[in-house]
Amino acid sequence: MADLFDISNFDSYREDNRREVKKAKDGLPISLWDTYSSFANCYGGVIILGVKENKDGSWNTTGLKNAAKLQKEFWDTINNTKKVSVNLLKEDDVEIFNHNGDVIMVIHVPAAHREQKPVYINNDMFNGTFRRNWEGDYHCTRIQVKTMLRDQADDTIDMSVLDHIGLDVLNMDSVHGYRNNFASLKDSHPFVRLSDNEFLRSIGAAANSEKDGLLHPTAAGMLMFGNEYDIVRQFPDYFLDYRAELDPNNRWTDRIQSSSGDWSGNLYDFYFRVYNKLKQSLNVPFKISDGTRIDDTPMHEAIREALANCLINTDYYGSRGVVITLHPNRITFANPGYSRAGKIQMMLGGVSDPRNRGLMKMFNLIDIGERAGSGIPKIFNIWKDESLKDPVIEEQFDPDRTIITLSLEKRQAIKTSDKTSDNISPRAKRTAENQKKILDYLKDNGRSGCAEIAGYIGLSAARTRAILSEMKEVEAIGKNRNRTYRIK
Repeated sequence: MADLFDISNFDSYREDNRREVKKAKDGLPISLWDTYSSFANCYGGVIILGVKENKDGSWNTTGLKNAAKLQKEFWDTINNTKKVSVNLLKEDDVEIFNHNGDVIMVIHVPAAHREQKPVYINNDMFNGTFRRNWEGDYHCTRIQVKTMLRDQADDTIDMSVLDHIGLDVLNMDSVHGYRNNFASLKDSHPFVRLSDNEFLRSIGAAANSEKDGLLHPTAAGMLMFGNEYDIVRQFPDYFLDYRAELDPNNRWTDRIQSSSGDWSGNLYDFYFRVYNKLKQSLNVPFKISDGTRIDDTPMHEAIREALANCLINTDYYGSRGVVITLHPNRITFANPGYSRAGKIQMMLGGVSDPRNRGLMKMFNLIDIGERAGSGIPKIFNIWKDESLKDPVIEEQFDPDRTIITLSLEKRQAIKTSDKTSDNISPRAKRTAENQKKILDYLKDNGRSGCAEIAGYIGLSAARTRAILSEMKEVEAIGKNRNRTYRIK
């Protein structure tokens, strides 16, 4: 987290969702521990003691009376489990600096691993768990805390056995549709010859109960192949929604809902119904190979990956349900639940930590979805190859929600003269490119906060704020913590 604080850049920093300053004039402030919890339960951050925030958002050092004593008090407190549930810090995560003649203390708080969450204070999990929301710390709801507790386990919630119901609740038309799909892809696979019950057990849709030894659906099997009216008995907030919002005069031009009652309402059928709608929206020319028309393109693959990623990583106990929306210029995939691997790790790839391992296995068996954690980077690469605007990943909290937006608009080409001009410095070129990205983001997303824009263009909030201040096309709304930006 060295990029979050560099003493040489002190005057350029402002508070945001990963930086917080506190005067600490009379010792360790009580709010320090709220912020420690909120940073640990989100993306990590830095807490700077001996600094105050001015009315214009800039920082001023106030200094610490006795930094050594304060440092000892900090370590004594953070190692007290009655005050803090877990100490995530190493010795070098706390630094002392001298700035303008004042001593300040910088505390680097890492993001907790899901096995360590929730990180809470005062020995009170449900009242002492915090999250970061822009520049403030807020109490997590009981639902958010329970979600963190569920995510601690290595065995994901969809692997549990529903031993109070039988396999007869599954929709066999969906099961046989899946089997036919599987057989067409892997006709020599040993699973093809199994009975329906053994097939379901082998793919993880059913398992033997420890209570009666009989075969029962797993939660994954119910989600994948159940009927909606049975699924909601296990997951009361379960809801799947596809909307085509292509006409500004109509709320939507096409819609698929899991609760409509005219189809099964399960994940398997929803996936293919929605994919068949989405692929029609792709303006991609077909190709000919060895005299055969190839309708499947990398963009089709990316759409399949995004849709599967959405369904596999949904918290089916979460509120507001899965919503896939087709707009004239973009597709959004929104699901309940934060990313267990984290937004940054999602974009980097290489780490697979799905919320529903059972569902991932079943989708993978019919060649849908990536198992190695490379799905999101692949989508980004495909969009880049197609010269489309970069995808946008957004995480919302309270309620927890992950939203991936795939633009269907081409990125603006850079003029040759712009690329080769000797009169423009590399820094100026990068700034111009970032200004273009910001305009694209604001056009697609409307009024946005600095942290959201910074996450999209991959720069610090301080640098993003500096770029925004130079853009004549953009205006700032509000002050300090509530400031947002929009195109004039």
